[in-house]
Amino acid sequence: MQYVFVRDADGHPLDPCHPARARALLRQHRAVVHRRYPFTICIVDRMRRDSTVHEHRLKTDPGSKTTGFALLRGDRVVWASALVHRGERIKQLLEARRAVRRSRRQRKTRYRAPRFLNRTRPAGWLPPSLESRVANVETWVARLARWCPLTHLSMELVRFDTQLMQNADISGVGYQQGTLAGYEVREYLLEKWHRTCAYCGAQQVPLEIEHMVPKVRGGSDRVSNLTLACVPCNQQKGRQTAAECGHPEVQALAKQPLKDATAVNATRWTLFQRLAQTGLPVECGSGGRTKYNRTVRGLAKSHWHDAACVGASTPETLWLRGITPLPIRAMGHGTRQRCRTDKYGFPRAHRARQKRFFGFQTGDIVKAVVPHGKYVGTWISRVVVKASGWFDLVIRGKKASVHHTHCTAVWRTDGYQYTLSADADTAVSSPC
Repeated sequence: MQYVFVRDADGHPLDPCHPARARALLRQHRAVVHRRYPFTICIVDRMRRDSTVHEHRLKTDPGSKTTGFALLRGDRVVWASALVHRGERIKQLLEARRAVRRSRRQRKTRYRAPRFLNRTRPAGWLPPSLESRVANVETWVARLARWCPLTHLSMELVRFDTQLMQNADISGVGYQQGTLAGYEVREYLLEKWHRTCAYCGAQQVPLEIEHMVPKVRGGSDRVSNLTLACVPCNQQKGRQTAAECGHPEVQALAKQPLKDATAVNATRWTLFQRLAQTGLPVECGSGGRTKYNRTVRGLAKSHWHDAACVGASTPETLWLRGITPLPIRAMGHGTRQRCRTDKYGFPRAHRARQKRFFGFQTGDIVKAVVPHGKYVGTWISRVVVKASGWFDLVIRGKKASVHHTHCTAVWRTDGYQYTLSADADTAVSSPC
């Protein structure tokens, strides 16, 4: 159960209300639906000056693949979400485009001349895959500020300090002492080893920090010598090294860098600066403090739980009953590539310049009333438009073609995909 965002007659944000209260306002015709994802209503007979508005804090847990959001009013979480980024997809598309261009240049066919040092990058430039992550978070913070009276922001700024972990004598390590001692290193290892035992692959069991080369054999406390192991594997290994225990691949994996952690470190300050430009006070917290807060409160590991526990402002008791996070996936706004090529790089098709046909655009969520045929019934699904008028929908897990005259728009695409289940990979497709 998510709380419903509320706006007054002039579009100013009010306190989010309970879904039962929103249904009552809609039945009494005192409110109209403003948005479906996330669900937002406008009260037609209420102004903000006549209402009591409380302070709300938006907490963000930025990640390489998924970012968690949690909206708090006091000690109550009123809204939560998990936003899946498309940074990896952008990187793959850029590499594919580069390969096509290089292939055409090698064959001396028509191509665009390469550009080398004739362009300058502005200050604060990020690669497109990283810029996409920052822009997604920035977009949703701005949206939530329009729908909810935000007064404070919190974000996880320092997640992995890999330099400090490699050299424990570096100055400024005081924050690792006291109550949070050990949480930074443990969070790093949990992320690196995917919360599984490095030797047997066990999950959902207590894991211990284990030295691949034992200290009695000359091993150090550097993070490159640490891994995670369940209790039986740790006891069975004893004073052996990981290679002697029959797992040489563990020591090889330990030396591999954390690509996801690097992406978070590369974008954290840019994201902080852009959030500070909103004019709202921004609170920062480390990954170790986030995990400590979540562990003390007995919450399960999830992106929105981590977001709710970011920073020192986390209440002693969090009210989370009934909250189901809204899964959001960044999809982009289409492509600017007009010409499609085959595997040899020769043009085979051309896209139309227009994106909208018969009033619909690819990515819209429509209500399709199929009068006859194999898929007779009423369905809600995401649509892929075609100039012929026959649109592709996903019905019962299969692709079906439905004429545009049988479709009614339910939601206009805004670059993001919203799902009706907790699985962010599931497309919106359900019978009515």
